[in-house]
Amino acid sequence: MSLPAYEGLRLPGSAVSRTDASGTPDALPGDPGRRHLTRAQPPRTSPRSAALRLTGLERDCCQARDFVRRTLDDWALDHCGDDALMVVTELAANAVLHAVPECAAPVPLPGEAEIWLRLSLRRPAHLVCAVTDPSDHPPVYPHRSDPLDEHGRGLRIIDALAEHWGWTRHQPMGKTVWAMLPTGREV
Repeated sequence: MSLPAYEGLRLPGSAVSRTDASGTPDALPGDPGRRHLTRAQPPRTSPRSAALRLTGLERDCCQARDFVRRTLDDWALDHCGDDALMVVTELAANAVLHAVPECAAPVPLPGEAEIWLRLSLRRPAHLVCAVTDPSDHPPVYPHRSDPLDEHGRGLRIIDALAEHWGWTRHQPMGKTVWAMLPTGREV
């Protein structure tokens, strides 16, 4: 499902400086002999949005959850925390487990992937959780799954919690998978 109405992440050409998950400036790799994919720029942010760079490591899910808790606390949206934490965990895990390994050669070294998490308030009534990754492959929604399967339930969980969810392909590469959650506030 792709809904182009989501104005989400703008990867190239952002005015915001790059930072890694710890908040320190991100240096570009200096090895000219190694072919690198074009580095994504952080998404534009406003008082109604916040972005975090993830590196493609499994620990990113923990950092993403901490980021969501802090951001929702700052926005006085603690009551949305449980659903937002579940959605962001699933989106980040899908990017780390599926999108990063699918990237075109050369495969990024551990901790070198470009994944962005963005939280945005779309009017007071909606919180958008979005994860941008370097893979062109669309998210796979399983048509059937066994309740005892260890994998394959993430998008089903997102579908159950979100008012809307979808994905948008970026040119020349990458995609954003997003979910819109109700905040319980009036428009």
